Amino acid sequence: MGTLPELFAAWFAGRGWTPRPHQLALLRAAAAGSSALLVAPTGGGKTLAGFLPSLVDLAARPRPGLHTLYVSPLKALAVDIARNLMAPVDELSLPIRIETRTGDTPQNRRTRQREDPPHILLTTPESLLLLLANPEATGFFAGLGAVVVDEIHALAGTKRGDQLALGLARLASLAPAARRVGLSATVAHPEPLRAFLSPSGDPADVRLVQVRGGAAPELSIQLPEGHLPWGGHMGLASAPDIYRRIGEARVTIVFVNTRAQSELVFQALWRLNDAVLPIALHHGSLTVEQRRKVEAAMSEGKLRAVVATASLDLGIDWGAVDQVIQVGAPKGVARLLQRVGRANHRMDEPSQAVLVPANRFEVIECTAAIEAVRHEDLDGDLPRPGGLDVLAQHLLAMACAGPFHPDDLFAEVTRAAPYAALPRRDFDDTLRFVEDGGYALRVYERFRKLFRDSEGMVHVRDQRVARQLRMNLGTIVETPMIKVRLRGGPVLGEVEEWFVSTLEPGDNFMFAGQALRFEALDAMSAVVTRGGEGELRVPTYAGARMPLSTWLAARVREILHDPKKWRLLPEPVRDWLRLQQKRSALPDPEGLLVETFPRGNRWFMVAYCFEGRLAHQTLGMLVTKRMERLGYAPMGYLATDYVIATWSAFEPTDVAPLFEEDILGEDLEEWMAESSMLRRTFRNIATIAGLIEKNHPGQEKRPRQMTMNSDLIYDVLRKHEPDHVLLRATRQEAAGGLTDIARIGMVLARAKGRIRHMRLARVSPLAVPALIEEGREWVAGGAEDALLAEAAALVDEVTDGDEIFAGLLADVTEGVRVRAGVVDTPRHRDRPRRNRYVRSAPKRVTGA
Repeated sequence: MGTLPELFAAWFAGRGWTPRPHQLALLRAAAAGSSALLVAPTGGGKTLAGFLPSLVDLAARPRPGLHTLYVSPLKALAVDIARNLMAPVDELSLPIRIETRTGDTPQNRRTRQREDPPHILLTTPESLLLLLANPEATGFFAGLGAVVVDEIHALAGTKRGDQLALGLARLASLAPAARRVGLSATVAHPEPLRAFLSPSGDPADVRLVQVRGGAAPELSIQLPEGHLPWGGHMGLASAPDIYRRIGEARVTIVFVNTRAQSELVFQALWRLNDAVLPIALHHGSLTVEQRRKVEAAMSEGKLRAVVATASLDLGIDWGAVDQVIQVGAPKGVARLLQRVGRANHRMDEPSQAVLVPANRFEVIECTAAIEAVRHEDLDGDLPRPGGLDVLAQHLLAMACAGPFHPDDLFAEVTRAAPYAALPRRDFDDTLRFVEDGGYALRVYERFRKLFRDSEGMVHVRDQRVARQLRMNLGTIVETPMIKVRLRGGPVLGEVEEWFVSTLEPGDNFMFAGQALRFEALDAMSAVVTRGGEGELRVPTYAGARMPLSTWLAARVREILHDPKKWRLLPEPVRDWLRLQQKRSALPDPEGLLVETFPRGNRWFMVAYCFEGRLAHQTLGMLVTKRMERLGYAPMGYLATDYVIATWSAFEPTDVAPLFEEDILGEDLEEWMAESSMLRRTFRNIATIAGLIEKNHPGQEKRPRQMTMNSDLIYDVLRKHEPDHVLLRATRQEAAGGLTDIARIGMVLARAKGRIRHMRLARVSPLAVPALIEEGREWVAGGAEDALLAEAAALVDEVTDGDEIFAGLLADVTEGVRVRAGVVDTPRHRDRPRRNRYVRSAPKRVTGA
């Protein structure tokens, strides 16, 4: 099987293709029984390379049973691959059955698949664990020959990746001869991914097939006509330019960074859509049915553009897409390349992409990202250790499949790369928790799920436990959500519960691409009608902002500090930096610039940390706590991806103590103990671990019930078992991703002995964007006008006396209005009535 058989060579020739070297390399690896990681540019035939050895083997030796398992991070990607994979199977008349199994697969088909498995099964990590938790798993996977993991970079280092790694470890026990293939276009650290694929956790067991070359993407920056905004992150000022580009291309994907931004950009494009181009909206809070209709419309060539979030980041192959527009800074080089790769989808032709920065800082970030792509420098964090909450869920699933001995399962689990260094104590404590809840909870019957027999074998207590596992399985825990339902009509999607709690009957908001009026909150949904006018709010979502990557942040600091690199920047940004140089100083890539200045009756302090919003939010809280201790009377703070800004009653005269490294000691522990963050983190971990149920047979739990239950349990454990394994997992997670402590440490290390404190008489040019954003989530009525006036005054204050900045007052309006959550939405009665999520020409793209 190391060479391409004649039947397949003829099929390639009939299509005018020549097998690519990496496709033949995977054939040779399969012939040797070796696993492989393929890293190749988008459009290089990765998917066919991954499946080709399986097709060749099944064509040569047809046999019943499951041969190849394909795991995708997205249901839609599995369905898309199934459709594309059927082409060679049908054209070659191969006796191969290909099916998908996801959460959308009907129950009767799932039952048939267990009784008569297809040759190739396309699934997700969650559905794989459901299959492994079945007592029939041993027979089902006995003949497995290969596992293909697509978009492996999107899984490794996440909780879904932990879940998959544990599933792969179980598959290695059930089908030890099965080889593994990982596919990815963007890999910064291939060695951890090789370890992730390895049955032993040793990267040396996995061949690395890395494809160099391919056409470099053609990237450019589009600035709005007129003035370039100082603040705001929505990019609405560039809507006319985006719409013009959509009209000039065949099919465009307009990528944005948040769901709120997608709604705003979609509305802005529609207001300009005099040609009634079919433009769709796609994000994770819309219903599955709506998203599938958009995907189908794209596949059928019925759309000119779709505005999308990360919901379309991964490799759905829409060959007609000839342009990608990224609105807002990409926040990471690998993320940018992933999105750019959706255009053209051919390795030998350059992908066309336009970056549309929303403000001046984002211009610098976009420039840094383009330079990084040009030099083929990728960013990306190393995978973290596996989560104990995911391990708890896996242990229960394995008990549902059949009895196990703890020693055997520990050996199996530690062959999964994320758990290779798992201490036996953590394993035993996690197993003890799954058995009966642990010391503090064992008196409650509902937490008893496992028992041990006289030989030490672990069994599931009863089938009720197995049913609850199936209903609650998964590692994705949503923030409490409320369905949005049209009165007398369908559900449009979901918004966060906190947002609905701020609405009064008659309030208007924008969702699913349309203006809605809130009427009432019934038992399970927010009831709305179409037609909200005038001032509209836009739902935002917790954690929706992508943090600036560490590596890209360093490039931004370098560009800011070195005037020689300013030649890459447009003239308005160069003028902005020159004025900063004149009025204050430029941030140092190896130190920390801190500015203080008075404004009104407050003192502002702005620290240019450039370590991303997550790290800045935590550091801002710690800094204000220390300011309070030092008597500066802090009144508030804000965090952007670039800076931390605080305001206080008294002038911070000595800023060095505010950024000392010991702030990560008692100050951090005290803040974490007092904040609600640990409670939220505990709720998520307890839900994944099975302590808190999302669903129960015969009923659906309200988010508020889940929160109350988790808070009660959290308080019990803190009081009676402070070293409980779930509390340890909570502290570990909070210290990792949620608070970004490692990046805070980097800021403080840079600052040590290298703080440059500029005491200014007034706001500096670089500080203006932060002050424009100062804590205004939403402003209603006349307060909005006051905010606009204040923002204009800020720019006026900075630019006074500098002729090159004359006329810049108007360019703050977009940033402030969007920050305020206020959007003007004039109605266009002369245009065709829109459907729920696609605005199109009179011929409907999808049903309304």
